[in-house]
Parts: sequence; C-alpha cells; structure tokens
Amino acid sequence: MELEQISLTALACAKTYPDGTQGLKPTSLKVEPGEIMALLGPSGCGKTTLLRILAGLETADTGGQVFFGEQEVTARPIEQRRVGMVFQHYALFPHMSVERNIEYGLKVQGVNASARKKTVGELIDLVRLVGLEHKRPAELSGGQKQRVALARAVAAGPRVLLLDEPLTALDSKLKEALRDELAELLRRLGMTAVYVTHDQQEAMAIADRMAVMRAGEIIQVGDPEVLYRQPTHAFVANFLGRVNILRRDLSQTNDGVLVIGASTLHVPTHLGQELLVRPEDIVIGESQPNCMQGVILQRSFRGDHIQLRVRVGEQDPLILDVSRDVVYQQGDTVSVSFSPASFMCAKES
Repeated sequence: MELEQISLTALACAKTYPDGTQGLKPTSLKVEPGEIMALLGPSGCGKTTLLRILAGLETADTGGQVFFGEQEVTARPIEQRRVGMVFQHYALFPHMSVERNIEYGLKVQGVNASARKKTVGELIDLVRLVGLEHKRPAELSGGQKQRVALARAVAAGPRVLLLDEPLTALDSKLKEALRDELAELLRRLGMTAVYVTHDQQEAMAIADRMAVMRAGEIIQVGDPEVLYRQPTHAFVANFLGRVNILRRDLSQTNDGVLVIGASTLHVPTHLGQELLVRPEDIVIGESQPNCMQGVILQRSFRGDHIQLRVRVGEQDPLILDVSRDVVYQQGDTVSVSFSPASFMCAKES
C-alpha cells in the first residue's frame, strides 16, 4: 500500500472563542513531506487547538490558512481533507474484529470488497498484526490496540496523520514500551504526521522535529537534540529538562565573565545575567579545568545515576547527575566544574 507524502502548512492561524478568549495566537508552521512533527507544551498552551484547525475540526480566525501540499484546505471540513486521526482512547469498535475495524472506513467510502481485502491485508502485515485478524479489541494488548488504531487511521489513504496524545491514558511502564513501538511504526508508514503531547520524553523519542508551545504560541521549532542542547528561550530549556540557574551581576555580564566561588569563567555577554546549565553537564572531580570547591548538601540514589545537591559560593545549590559509582557523601567537600560552552540562554523573549 502506497501512502502519500505531502507537506502540511499553517499560516497565521489563530483561534478566538466567542467569549473573547484567545486559544491560539497567530501561528505559522510547516511540516515537511513524510516528517513527524510534535506539538509539545503544557496543558492549555494551544497545541490541540492547532491540531484541530489542521484537521478541520476548528475554524481558524479570519486570515489564517491551511495548506496540504500546494492545495489550500482552509475552508474545507474534515471529511474533505483526507486526514487520519488517532486519539487517546483509540475508539475501536468493541464488537468488531481487528480486520473489520481496519476496513470500516473503506466500507463507508464504498470501496469494493476485493480492494478492501487487499488494503487491510497489507496494513495488517505492515503493523504486525498477522494472526490477530479475527480478535476483538477486548482480546488485545495495549500495543496491539494502538496498532489497530493506526492501521484504521491510514486505511483510507489519508494525506496527513494527526495524533492527539495517544499514549496519555497509559501507565508509565506501558507508555514507555509503546512509545518506542509507535515511533518505529510511524517511520515505517512514512506519512506526514503531527503528534500532540505534553510529555517531553515521548516527543523526543517519536518526532523528527518539535514545536514547543506556550500560552497559545510556538516558542521554538527544531529537532529534539538541538532544542535540548541549544534552546533560544528559558521556557524551552526548562520544559525539556532540568536546569541549574547561575546568576551574575551587570558588571560581570558586561565583562563577559561569571564569578562563582573563587573561580572566574569567561561566558559570552549575549547570554545575559542568568545562565542555564543542565545537571549532566556539571562534572565532579579534581582533574577537570575550571574546578571550584563545593559542599554536598544532599545525595540521592536514582537507580541509573546519583543526584547531588552541591553548594558552590553564593549561588543557589547546583544539581548534578553523576555516575552511581560515585562514593562522595553528604557533607563532603568536592571539586566541580563545567565548560562555559555548556551554558544555555535564559532569556524570556
């Protein structure tokens, strides 16, 4: 079964509700053909509103435009846009078999029996459901239900695939297992897809690129590694992982340095007075450059690593993620260091 690959574009799409509430500020975003784009952000940030505008379930404010490839679909309802959708609870028909669930949309479209059988067979093979064709949803595992929902969503040959927090209802252990399986399935399908989630790990595991949203607007777009390591906004840095905040006064900022304890580090002026550094980028040990002395305030075993809270100079205690083999204990004096290259932007605009 050949699935179409097209670009998906939103131009200046906003949503204002009748009571005057702005659910989405004017937003533009382009998803490349075959790309998986995650809309990531906290509850109420506008990500589902944007997804619904792309689907045709919501109407954008005047001036907003949606394109599927070169075709403008702004005024078209969902049934004329050819989108596939996967929701939190999959919404499978409980009385129908796997095979019947997948072919349902094709049957509604009037596709003949032989064509339906061919398409369903190809999809069952593609999503690895061979042998389960006659099972009902109640007899399937969570992962199998997810695969049925995906197969049903793409059976009718949609141009784009839209997924609205499909793993949210699962417990954390199952979610982690299905997250990786879903990522692999989406890449096998090769479709242009938009994936809504509030879970950072989920988005980083599944998406080719992410659009991080806050308060109705997109703050930054990029591939997961770039957004994690080179955020251009403090909100992005904080939302994608834990950070330490180091503060310097105006004179240090103007001089391009950070004074911490007895050490002076050269730090670019453009990063501002507040500097962000991730816990895993702080190194413990005397053999490192830019060493400074600190006292361990707290030691916590986290399974695959040890987390330390270390007081250095007048700064707030630093959080360090270090090897679980580290023997230092609470109250010990240790040497810590970090490269100025690991500092990230703390600006809010």
